[in-house]
Amino acid sequence: MGRAVTVATCALNQWALDFEGNLERIFRSIDIAKSKGARYRLGPELEICGYGCSDHFYESDTLLHSFEVLGKLLESPATQDIICDVGMPVLHRNVRYNCRVIFLNKKILLIRPKISLANTGNYRELRWFTPWSKARHVEEYFLPRIIQEVTGQETVPFGDAVLATKDTCLGTEICEELWAPNSPHIEMGLDGVEIFTNSSGSHHVLRKAHTRVDLVNSATAKNGGIYILANQKGCDGDRLYYDGCAMISMNGETVAQGSQFSLDDVEVLVATLDLEDVRSYRAEISSRNLAASKVNPYPRVKVNFALSCPDDLAVPTCMPIQWRHHSPEEEISLGPACWLWDYLRRSKQAGFLLPLSGGIDSSATACIVYSMCHQVCLAVKNGNADVLADARRIVNDETYIPEDPREFCKRVLTTCYMASENSSQDTCNRAKLLAEQIGSYHINLNIDAAVKVVVGIFSVVSGRTPQFSVYGGSSRESLALQNVQARIRMVLAYLFAQLALWARRMPGGLLVLGSANVDESLRGYLTKYDCSSADINPIGGISKTDLKSFIQYCIENFQLTALRSIMSAPPTAELEPLVDGQVAQTDEADMGMTYAELSIYGKLRKIGKAGPYSMFCKLINIWKEIFTPREVASKVKHFFRMYSVNRHKMTTLTPSYHAENYSPDDNRFDLRPFLYNTSWSWQFRCIDKQVSKLEKKEGISVAEDVD
Repeated sequence: MGRAVTVATCALNQWALDFEGNLERIFRSIDIAKSKGARYRLGPELEICGYGCSDHFYESDTLLHSFEVLGKLLESPATQDIICDVGMPVLHRNVRYNCRVIFLNKKILLIRPKISLANTGNYRELRWFTPWSKARHVEEYFLPRIIQEVTGQETVPFGDAVLATKDTCLGTEICEELWAPNSPHIEMGLDGVEIFTNSSGSHHVLRKAHTRVDLVNSATAKNGGIYILANQKGCDGDRLYYDGCAMISMNGETVAQGSQFSLDDVEVLVATLDLEDVRSYRAEISSRNLAASKVNPYPRVKVNFALSCPDDLAVPTCMPIQWRHHSPEEEISLGPACWLWDYLRRSKQAGFLLPLSGGIDSSATACIVYSMCHQVCLAVKNGNADVLADARRIVNDETYIPEDPREFCKRVLTTCYMASENSSQDTCNRAKLLAEQIGSYHINLNIDAAVKVVVGIFSVVSGRTPQFSVYGGSSRESLALQNVQARIRMVLAYLFAQLALWARRMPGGLLVLGSANVDESLRGYLTKYDCSSADINPIGGISKTDLKSFIQYCIENFQLTALRSIMSAPPTAELEPLVDGQVAQTDEADMGMTYAELSIYGKLRKIGKAGPYSMFCKLINIWKEIFTPREVASKVKHFFRMYSVNRHKMTTLTPSYHAENYSPDDNRFDLRPFLYNTSWSWQFRCIDKQVSKLEKKEGISVAEDVD
């Protein structure tokens, strides 16, 4: 009868400009799809060249090599008898478009350009591409000669059209179009399109996956239909981790779910679905049918091919499933771990070096590396030959098999506790115990000699010797002495990263890991060019609050009991002298705000788009039970002074895993000045006036201004 259609979608770990590797992964996905009986295969957005090419999209080489890869796909027997839907940039009439190229049996059926471009947050598609603005319009596209020689076609349809096969009708969306308020699937569904496809380049953000799933399911809940989503996965060359989650939905319910985090470079989902279920679902929605009778039709590209078989009565179809979401703690454990693995293997380094202070942040980073080791051992156990080959190359042993996460961690992670006269024995012991429990190769060293030499040079030149404030020095002297310690640790971290393996008579170098969390970066509570300056930072987009929850997760799931004392200890930089052998300096006292408050400031500033006055207006209601308007005003002013004074530090921020939408990353996500008028005179005056009004209303005597 031709009712049951078998379709495939995939999540591919593509890499920007890795045309050879990208082609190989596309071929593998097609082979898997065909072996499972699929007649249509969907891949991620811009999968041929990689989504993250950025300004390389301007280069004609990127277009040329994309067409060369397309030619290889078209001429291969592997792509016969299956509709292949691949993504690449295409230049049409001297305008560059982000496109899907859909082909079958050496013939291109349609080139469909993206209509709604992603241009918020980390996305800058309007910088490189132009949206297709001609709704339901198709033009002729003249193929390059290298493609003409394969297909025998001179021109192919280019534009906003749908495919009409022998048994159904398919319509294309590309990533952002699903998120747009006027998504194409609405009108396409009314025009009789039964299968919607979406090729995405959607990156991970904590607690975001459910939004994507809800959007896919809601796309067919009101209008009926089958929705197929493909997505990029892994680190394709920058701060983002694309988190897979390929899925297939029908009539508002998920029928196939891909993994969000895994080390598999190629993951293919295949589902067999009954078209009559779509038709019967739509038949009883009278409002939908009334709207459908008035819709403007889409151009249809006729395809002499069916996604179903004539005799399919005995073919089993897929049933709805319940989507399983990861907890935020699981997301932190898995997402950055997979990102680190991609970075490690693709940078061809031999491991990581982590300055381990015994505090929550560096301990969380160590736990993420340990989680990565768990994922590697699990992947090898499950037969992942790619992961095994990468692990052997990293440890320089062609016979090695990673089976024990602790043993593998000892090979790929070097931790280093850098003590000074201001360090406590407690933090030293905590770092050592955690290193033992995760299995890292641990080094203890003391930086006092180096600090004295550097300060001594200054004293010889200037004739003056700075002192800590507890010994009578000024705040300037004390801060400078703290910064010297912090910066010497950075220098030593890179020295050991380059030579630690050499000293052990082993090949290769190490990547330095940073451990500044998103809240400290926002406040600027870090020394410029200290140990926050590293090669990469897996926790730079994660809040202190979430990191504490993650530490508790590691205690329970990895049995890392050393973390209990780390959790209970107050966060401290240990850069000021001890008092009676005990730490006197704490982070929150130094910052003048709590980490919980910092998270709120960060979300209001970035996500809520609040300046000083708007933030004050929101917080007097949020905090009305705990702070007076005057206290709120003082806190808001202090935050904005510290944020603006330290904003310059964000220009040199270590590339960090993006996990929060209030990240202050200056690279491309949070674009703001780094030289501010830190008095905020006009803005703060508005706050003062509002405080005065509120206090008069409450009958409180009014002061001149708020400190």
